[in-house]
Amino acid sequence: MRDSIDFKTMNIPKLFRKLLIPTVLGMIFNAIFIITDGIFVGKGIGSDALAAVNITAPLFLINTGVALMFGIGASVVASVHLSQGKAKVARINVTQAIIVSSVLLLIYAIGIVSNVERVAVWLGSSERLLPLAVEYMYWFVPFLVFSALLCSGMFFVRLDGAPNYAMVCNIIPAIINIVLDYVFIFILKWGMFGAALATSLGYIVGAVMILAYLFHPERILHVCRVKLSKKSLYLTIRNVGYMCRLGFSSFLCETAIATMMFVGNYVFIRYLGEDGVAAYSIACYFFPIVFMVYNAIAQSAQPILSYNYGAKCTARVRETFRLALTTAILCGAGVFLLTWIFSHQIVGMFLDSSYPAYNIAVKGLPLFASGFVFFGINIVSIGYFQSLERDCPAMIITLLRGFALILLCFWILPIIWGSWGIWLAVPMSELLTFLFVLVIYWLENRRN
Repeated sequence: MRDSIDFKTMNIPKLFRKLLIPTVLGMIFNAIFIITDGIFVGKGIGSDALAAVNITAPLFLINTGVALMFGIGASVVASVHLSQGKAKVARINVTQAIIVSSVLLLIYAIGIVSNVERVAVWLGSSERLLPLAVEYMYWFVPFLVFSALLCSGMFFVRLDGAPNYAMVCNIIPAIINIVLDYVFIFILKWGMFGAALATSLGYIVGAVMILAYLFHPERILHVCRVKLSKKSLYLTIRNVGYMCRLGFSSFLCETAIATMMFVGNYVFIRYLGEDGVAAYSIACYFFPIVFMVYNAIAQSAQPILSYNYGAKCTARVRETFRLALTTAILCGAGVFLLTWIFSHQIVGMFLDSSYPAYNIAVKGLPLFASGFVFFGINIVSIGYFQSLERDCPAMIITLLRGFALILLCFWILPIIWGSWGIWLAVPMSELLTFLFVLVIYWLENRRN
């Protein structure tokens, strides 16, 4: 399953391609996973169902944020250890990350299921959407831990030199979800229960594939036995704390998307009602997909950056970052143009033109996409700082783009430009963050 990869000596563009192509393909299938779910829910159940799924989306994003925090944090630490010939320490780091993250997310799921109606209302559900949101959550939330295992496990599989297997771990769950979505929603007429169950079963299969790889003792990175002595528990807490510190910006990136959805749902329902939320839900399906592409770029660069940072190969670090940044800019420009040209077709995949939400989404989606280039630069920059164990600038950038600026833009822009301002809130926050990132790079170059 392992590929011929050498992080220290292989030509950087070739090495980046060997990681990027399977990672992007895997993310594309993961995007198909998400899009298909939205299409089947919108076409097979209705506009309100699509809005209800969007109401519950922050729960999934927080779960993914925890997975990314442990996945990236452990991967950076393990990369540095591997570059220094400490394979056993790297295995321990990976094992600690898997165990602790799984325990935390099981507690998270139990807490939500125990208070499901209250959580749905807190997330912004109206009385009309509440039964649909609750039904979806009952059959989706208990299986979130499998989604997290799939997400974090792919970092370790790629670092072990098997990016193609990591890609397959994305493709197979996507295919399962597509088939089961069609069967459960259109043939068996199981509604929200069927949509949630199809997604959950896909994640379970993907998580089992990841665990099957990591439990194989012949892998360089595999799960190992963790000691339970007092000293070992102390070291586990210390190691997990450092991993979480390095990966916390990734957690914040996901919770930032959750914040965007959460605040956006409130703003849209205030200005445009349930139809506005349904229109916004299409953008919210779209945004994580673009985020996945940028994440794929950052994740492909991460092991190269971290390994060569640990090996003190500075020139290879700089070359990798420039390549990742150029790729993100080109992807952002391409996705923006496609969204602008094909907005009718994109919205039409989710909703029939008879729904009032259709016209709202067609007008708003191109505005929403106008910040994708800046978004890409910001995400790759965050990944760059994380990979070099510089959690402080990564965290500042994330807090700015995901919380401070987006809340400010959602508050001010609708007052100035009405409904247009709601759609432009996210692009404006990304643009302002990009300007701050330029300041950071300028200060760094001046200091160096």
